[in-house]
Amino acid sequence: MMRLNRCYWILIALASSACSSSGYLTKAIQKTEKDLHDHVGFVLFDPSTQKTICDYQGDQYFTPASNTKIFTLYASLKILGDSIPALKYSQRNDSIIFWGTGDPGFLYENTFHEDRVYNFLKNNTSKIFFSSSNFQTTHFGAGWAWDDYNDAYQVERTPFPIYGNYASVKKSIKSFTASPDVFQYSIMEPSVKERGVMKRSISENKLTYIPGKTDRPRQWKIPFHYSDELLTKLLTDTLKKEVSLINVNPTSDVRTIYSSTPPDSLYKVLMQESDNFIAEQLLLICSGVVSDTLKTEIAIKYVKKNYLTDLPDEPIWVDGSGLSRYNLFTPRSVIRLWEKIYAIVPRERLFHILAIGGERGTIKNYYKGEKPFIFGKTGTLSNNHILSGYLVTRKGKTFIFSWMNNNFTAPTGEVRSKMEELLKKIYEKY
Repeated sequence: MMRLNRCYWILIALASSACSSSGYLTKAIQKTEKDLHDHVGFVLFDPSTQKTICDYQGDQYFTPASNTKIFTLYASLKILGDSIPALKYSQRNDSIIFWGTGDPGFLYENTFHEDRVYNFLKNNTSKIFFSSSNFQTTHFGAGWAWDDYNDAYQVERTPFPIYGNYASVKKSIKSFTASPDVFQYSIMEPSVKERGVMKRSISENKLTYIPGKTDRPRQWKIPFHYSDELLTKLLTDTLKKEVSLINVNPTSDVRTIYSSTPPDSLYKVLMQESDNFIAEQLLLICSGVVSDTLKTEIAIKYVKKNYLTDLPDEPIWVDGSGLSRYNLFTPRSVIRLWEKIYAIVPRERLFHILAIGGERGTIKNYYKGEKPFIFGKTGTLSNNHILSGYLVTRKGKTFIFSWMNNNFTAPTGEVRSKMEELLKKIYEKY
């Protein structure tokens, strides 16, 4: 009897401790929400015990920003495996017709160099034709900010990306140069701003430069406005051989060339640097694998139906990058998704892909500790800041967490500081 009583009181003590911890975290989150006048969702989950340590508004929907890329990563892991389709082609007598797969790696400086497709096109003695008939999506996603078209974080979605779909523009004292050379230039009268401004026309590859007070040499990355004609011109210039346009659908004899870029090379840039271009193109590749069409909605519908029916709440998911403000996820669904990823990717490989607090990626300068303890993904849009992933405590326990902040007016740095303070306390306490 005494032994049973002892066990009873131990269980009561453990339950009391768990409730105390949950209550402390909830109060801390509520104070943060009150101080910043924002809307917060926070869930802390222990996958080893399958217990939720803290759940504050975990069932509420939030704008996830670049936490959307977690869904894109999961889709890619499930559909693409260890190989990325880079090009589809068909031999027709003395001609090669090829179609894009959406692969972002061709001549893109931010990833492992793709040379397999380049060599195939360069060394092929047949006449070369490109068709975009399988591309059935818009260049910009629903809910994207239309006036961000001039910024390198919002390049256009295309069937066969090249150079990351942007050009590097350099201004010297007397002239402009671009690589690749796709722009026409005009110069306006100087403005009252300190630095000069480079602006592209919304529907043309024409740049307007407005000098500032200090007119120094500078460099910009400017997305180019895509057309099939521009692509074939760039390919012709790059390959030093003619590439022409044709409009035909892929046939049953189509063959696939796989990229020489390792998938993890793309995933690392996706998750560590939050590359929107790679995110959008990965979903197009997934679409092309599960269907004969490059269309973002096809990939999303397929993944939701086949892999995400066990999420606590249905994700409102509309793009690959999180640029859209139409995306809506709940913190507890993000927790479940991280748990699903943890189950299919070895820990060492997974943590190598993710941003690490104090070491690399978008949290390189934050969440620093005596050793790394945050491994995950940020998400930021104006007035919204998100962080989720894995938290490894001082005692070595691995938790999954999701912290979503929406509609704050304070500086993002102030919000991040509050998050950092509490996450470090969790690291110390557990």
